[in-house]
Amino acid sequence: MVCYSIPLAAAIVHFGLRKKVTKWKHSVHHLWLNLLFAGAAIFGVIDHLWNGELFLIGGNLLGDLLLGVVSTVGITIGWIIIVTLSQKQPEKISTTT
Repeated sequence: MVCYSIPLAAAIVHFGLRKKVTKWKHSVHHLWLNLLFAGAAIFGVIDHLWNGELFLIGGNLLGDLLLGVVSTVGITIGWIIIVTLSQKQPEKISTTT
């Protein structure tokens, strides 16, 4: 029931790192990653609120935490794919007439 805590922790840690690592500070790709982590955490909190189990710790705490780890790893892999695809796309040149 605490699977949302792992993406939440990842969002908080990554947000802090973005403030400290100058190369990441203005990177749109790292903004995307932070938003993906935050979105997963918000979704998890809303899901658990909806089901009335926000602060419940189930009998399988390790399994719940592992689900959070798998979600966070999946988000990171998805982000890597998104960044890779965005770098292969030629930038669209906008012209004003």
